[in-house]
Amino acid sequence: MLKSNKKSNKIFVWTYLDEYKKYKKKISKIVDNVFSSGSLVLSKEVENFEKNFSLFTNNKYGVGVNSGTDALQISLMALDVKSGDEVITVSNTAVPTVCAIVSVNAKPVFVDIDEKDFLIDTNKIKEKITKKTKAIIPVNLYGQSADFEKINKIAKKYKLKVIEDCAQSAGAYYKNRPSGSLGDMAAFSFYPTKNLGAYGDGGMVVTKNKKLYIQSKRLRKYGMEKLYYSERHGINSRLDEVHAAILNFKLSKLKSDIKKRRKLANIYNQHLKCDDLILPKENINNYHSYYIYVVRHKKREKLMEYLRKNNIFCNISYPFPIHSMRGYRKMFKNVKDLKVTDKMSKEIFSLPMYPELKMSEIERVIKVLNNF
Repeated sequence: MLKSNKKSNKIFVWTYLDEYKKYKKKISKIVDNVFSSGSLVLSKEVENFEKNFSLFTNNKYGVGVNSGTDALQISLMALDVKSGDEVITVSNTAVPTVCAIVSVNAKPVFVDIDEKDFLIDTNKIKEKITKKTKAIIPVNLYGQSADFEKINKIAKKYKLKVIEDCAQSAGAYYKNRPSGSLGDMAAFSFYPTKNLGAYGDGGMVVTKNKKLYIQSKRLRKYGMEKLYYSERHGINSRLDEVHAAILNFKLSKLKSDIKKRRKLANIYNQHLKCDDLILPKENINNYHSYYIYVVRHKKREKLMEYLRKNNIFCNISYPFPIHSMRGYRKMFKNVKDLKVTDKMSKEIFSLPMYPELKMSEIERVIKVLNNF
């Protein structure tokens, strides 16, 4: 998925090569400085990035970890979610959301999504709450935040914890509040494709709660604090110095990169006239960061094949809802109330979207699509 051989006549849904070419000297210097420092794991670069990213997301604390998946799992563990507990989330998401829940031996409970924005349908959350429900993980999908005003009211009423899955929403805002500041805890991914992406895996837990911060910091290193002594069962999940240093540099570019993404999205919105192609909508309370530009079409396969023949390569996020996957479907027998989720999985796909996308390239995407 991460191979992106940039040939002049091909337009890819995403590539890091243009960005790397632009910042190659700077990144090489950053890497050399880390290697020359004598510290490779959990040192000054990680501490600096934790501080800067926490401020960026309007949180007091940040804990750099190995991946977005680990950020979710550590958040669940810090909140003491365990075997027998239920966690409400969506099936239209990346596998890591559910993987993290299952990894703490809790049970994922799926709520259907809203057809307009692909986010959790807040009107259907209450009916899924039981005495076993411990937390809600709303997924801020494709670069747009869920409706946290409604979600937090429900959570407060039923005494539930809220963990934001922000893997796809770095730099997004909800009611002028940054993604990652809206729940009890939030989990970010710095996988290379993300708005704020490393050149390998990486993630972070952010929170305003000092106790949850201390727990999370222990949990990423086997439940240890200062000595080689485990206070509680934890995992091995550490953000390395090299990626922390690169991410710190790229964080300074994030806001301008998202402005570029929004500009590209606006061009798509204004000029795409392909019959029956449904374009994404930005909710009134949101500042969409356009991690990906997701469209819908009933003849998706035919349209994507047409684009491929014209050297335009798209992606589907996600073709298989979690409840339909072999690795999880035994947990969700006879699921009948995820009709929108199932429908969207057959229609959605994403067009090329990244800050370095050239105007000539986006114009070609539009022209080819409009001729379908």
